[in-house]
Amino acid sequence: MSGPGPRRRATGTVTAPVTRRVLVDEEFVLLVEAAVPDLDLAAWLAGRHDELLADLDRHGAVFFRGFDVRTPDDFSLAARAVSPDLLGYLERAAPRHEVADRVFTSTEFNAEQWIPLHHEMSYSHNWPTLLYFWCAQPATGSGGATPLASERVITPLIPADVRERFLRAGVSYVRNYGPHLDLPWQEAFQTTDRAEVEAYCAASATEFTWLGGDGLRTRARRQAVATHPRTGETVWFNHAHLFHVSNMPAEVSGALLREYGPDGLPRNAYYGDGEPIPDEVVTGIRALYRQHAVSVPWQRGDVLVVDNFLATHGREPFSGDRQILVAMSDLYVNRSVV
Repeated sequence: MSGPGPRRRATGTVTAPVTRRVLVDEEFVLLVEAAVPDLDLAAWLAGRHDELLADLDRHGAVFFRGFDVRTPDDFSLAARAVSPDLLGYLERAAPRHEVADRVFTSTEFNAEQWIPLHHEMSYSHNWPTLLYFWCAQPATGSGGATPLASERVITPLIPADVRERFLRAGVSYVRNYGPHLDLPWQEAFQTTDRAEVEAYCAASATEFTWLGGDGLRTRARRQAVATHPRTGETVWFNHAHLFHVSNMPAEVSGALLREYGPDGLPRNAYYGDGEPIPDEVVTGIRALYRQHAVSVPWQRGDVLVVDNFLATHGREPFSGDRQILVAMSDLYVNRSVV
């Protein structure tokens, strides 16, 4: 008996059938499902760049389901059909591994932890405009969805006094890198050359101090909001609620504060003028994102494209094995002064 023949893949012509439906009443998250077997997502997306951007401008995120995306290379080709030049990942905030050219594992935090909803790299002076997620393996136990929240919903709900304080001062992020505290600077900046790190910090308006044998502390003042490059909308866009000390379990933050003090924490967020941010301010923002989040359980082969300005993403706790891969594109450089 002969073995299976070569994989046959539909090429996705203009007439290739898909179904489209919005998942939330506020026009948030478009689900596009293949209606024929073996439909190649990369081929289907070819020539649809402007159409996809229009869908993202309207819906914030597009979920592709039922397409033939079986390997990291398939996923890479689909992302590159939208934006040929995928981005690397410098100034990292979480451990990741590169599994294909500019295709990374998703954040490798403890499976039992929630990852609060956030905009990718909103602590930096530049960030990706588009994010791509691919489900290689949904959680074999429970949980593991990637919740999304629309900034068109969240931004107007930020209390006026909170918004005004952040707009006036911006956000200041203090990070400490070291072999025993958060990420080593060599991993975060993807180099072992201190001069390269210093050049990156100088180019990104980041203060830096080398500490001890192999430690690094950085301090950077960044924006609280950002303006979408196509739609012109101004949205809440920062990492204050994620980096703030209150996002750690109380027993962990207490031990770290006793050992290292506020400026020695792995990461912390302040108002841009250096004043502490009250816990209730950032816990309120985290609660808003959680309250208005939309979760779509992953299925193997799903691809999710997210507009990093219009939507935040996070991760629900999970059990069992799970693998979600990530790619990024369309670098946005913030040239405004806080």
